[in-house]
Amino acid sequence: MPGKIRDLNDSLRSDAAPLLLLFDIDGTLIDTGGKGMAALRKTAIEVFGNEGPPLDLAGSTDLGILENLHTHFSTAPCAERTHRFFETYHIHLEASLSSNPAEGRVLDGVVELLQDIAGAPHAKPALLTGNTMQGAWIKLRHYRLDHHFAFGAYGSDRADRNLLGRIALERALAHTGQAYGPERTLVIGDTPKDIACAHAVGAKCLAVATGQFSADQLVAAGADWVVASLREVSLR
Repeated sequence: MPGKIRDLNDSLRSDAAPLLLLFDIDGTLIDTGGKGMAALRKTAIEVFGNEGPPLDLAGSTDLGILENLHTHFSTAPCAERTHRFFETYHIHLEASLSSNPAEGRVLDGVVELLQDIAGAPHAKPALLTGNTMQGAWIKLRHYRLDHHFAFGAYGSDRADRNLLGRIALERALAHTGQAYGPERTLVIGDTPKDIACAHAVGAKCLAVATGQFSADQLVAAGADWVVASLREVSLR
């Protein structure tokens, strides 16, 4: 069973050791109202001539999505097509987000938690997301959350999300000069793949039921803590 959120909050408030908080984006920080999916489908049509199979975006990396499209269309991956795919996708993503901003939103409790973290010198927020680096920053800028983050690990680094935790820890060391141990690293996400990614690097996962998965599903996937929204999490 997951731990009690009160115990997690007490741990987050403790400044006994530096704390690294690795945030997923979609379903955790924001809900784009399907803007990312729409951009990917348009991109697949332009690059492959067809939108392809139904896309499973829940916790997937963008490189992994492209790998699956290559497999579906029986095409060999190549640097030129990868560059074209993501260049096209980023253009469509910006346009999609701008087309009707009211369709997306920042999720409950996100702004308050990020403000808490900003006021806690022992805590450092970063990203661990399946988005490409450019795609991540397009979304964060659109929802005015970009100033809370300085680095992260992205879905353009590796297709396998379970490899991103180690990259995030390495970049945290490079960016801050501080080595963060797994016991003081928390992955915050909304899918079973976020949970698996956290555990792959020896960290724990706070799962938030604001995406496609219910609290019960996240418990069954092995989350260390589960909350209905980030309103339940506080460093104060």
